[in-house]
Amino acid sequence: MDNQAILSLLRHTASEKRSKSSGGGLLKMFKLFPMLTSGCKMVALLGRPRKPLLKDHATTGTIFGYRKGRVSLAIQEDPHCAPMFVIELPMHSSLFHREMASDIVRIALESETKTHKKKLLEEFVWAVYCNGRKVGYCIRRKQMSDDELHVMQLLRGVSMGAGVLPCPNNEKESADGELTYIRARFERVVGSRDSEALYMINPDGAAGPELSIFFARAR
Repeated sequence: MDNQAILSLLRHTASEKRSKSSGGGLLKMFKLFPMLTSGCKMVALLGRPRKPLLKDHATTGTIFGYRKGRVSLAIQEDPHCAPMFVIELPMHSSLFHREMASDIVRIALESETKTHKKKLLEEFVWAVYCNGRKVGYCIRRKQMSDDELHVMQLLRGVSMGAGVLPCPNNEKESADGELTYIRARFERVVGSRDSEALYMINPDGAAGPELSIFFARAR
């Protein structure tokens, strides 16, 4: 992928060096998924607070999906509000979990639309890259599916976390596996009207973001 908008956003972290020992936080929690069982319902334990756990202007991002299905991405300006961007990525959960085993995960979404009549995150068709490899195309949802609504309702007010969520019904869980998620706060950096990025804010203060999501539109 040769896109100057994404490359300029990557420079935001290109100068930062990370040792393997500095990795931590939510990605290490996510690596424990093979050890988790359906009895570990983190959201049920945390409850659903009426007020945000952390009061700031950080963007909330959630990546979730069934173990035997694809993962979805939801972006919210406030964990209590409906997502402003929801998309099912062309990545199976097993592939995404393998990528999470690396120290840095970078997901890039590139729109080839050149009309510029919409805001960047209002574009519909996206080419998706994960750690530099193209994994396919996807379309932004106009409306959330029942499963996506289920996840957003369970995580309402939860600022960050990772684990297994209760499935809408037991039959779906047995067929598609457990419903896993990772939810974090992100620093939103707008490069231009055609490029922006989300850098995960590490809860443990580790140097540099562990998960970055980039959006760019062809010029």
